[in-house]
Amino acid sequence: MSRALSPSATRRWTSGLGGVLAPRLFQAGLVAWMVGTLTFVLTRALPGDMAYRIAAGRYGDDMVNTHAAEAVRAELALDQPALNAYFGWLWDLMNFDLGRSLVSGEPVMRELGHQLGHSLGLALAAVLLSLLIGPPLGLAAGLRPKGALDRISEVVASVLRALPPFAVGLVLVLVFSVTLGWLPAAGHGRTAHTILPALTLALALAAVSSRVARNAMADVAQAPYYAFSRTKGLGERLSFLRHGLRNAAVPVVAYLGVQLVYLIEGVVVVETLFAWPGIGHALVHAIVARDVPMIQGTALVMGLLFVVLNTLVDLVCHLLDPRRRTA
Repeated sequence: MSRALSPSATRRWTSGLGGVLAPRLFQAGLVAWMVGTLTFVLTRALPGDMAYRIAAGRYGDDMVNTHAAEAVRAELALDQPALNAYFGWLWDLMNFDLGRSLVSGEPVMRELGHQLGHSLGLALAAVLLSLLIGPPLGLAAGLRPKGALDRISEVVASVLRALPPFAVGLVLVLVFSVTLGWLPAAGHGRTAHTILPALTLALALAAVSSRVARNAMADVAQAPYYAFSRTKGLGERLSFLRHGLRNAAVPVVAYLGVQLVYLIEGVVVVETLFAWPGIGHALVHAIVARDVPMIQGTALVMGLLFVVLNTLVDLVCHLLDPRRRTA
């Protein structure tokens, strides 16, 4: 039976959670303002006629002329001063209104909701694959530092981490799609379409997590409490399960927050490479079409997603490490 927490322990637990969540809420608001402002300024600074590019996205490049561009300019009030447009956007953001796509006319929230589901599914598959590959390999290498497995995994991890995502993806396509014909090279709709883009993201994540797990396990294996667990009669397996795994898991989970930067950055390239209909793919098309509300909304969601995922990492570390709950 589980032991109930005392009132003082409950207060410390609540205080600890508040210490995790309060800074993240402030960070989320700051990210929303900074990302939105930056994307607004950058899209306005792009060369070329915004109205012409939006008209091309609506009607196609062959059907665009000066009359169509002027009609779009008048319809969307693109000739108003940039400062007025910025404060209008800021007011809408405070009211949780991201506006409508300048190309499709659909609410940005609706389009992002559909695309975000695909991106989250791909990201979840990539993280799960990386956790199945990286930490087990790193823990095994950490139990025998400087061994053959440790040296080989270090070389492989260094190569995978140095390669950009598109290079890893192209190699996987050449091997599994072009040469072997086992998997589709691009697309969406079947489970097979998920494997290559998820594996592209997972390999780089696993390369880092394997080395973090290796170093953490090597430190734990040399700790006095781990040696004492074997001295008191526990075998290697029980010592690892009871004293090694949880202690080594804390830095691995904590470093996931750093890895999430790569995941959010890489999803833009990988979704474009594999024609995956996610938020990264939508961002590329929005930039080409000068769809400012979609650009702002997509960048905003990606920034907030990073804050949310880091908050989840902090909460898991709070659960794993008793020192965070009793401090």
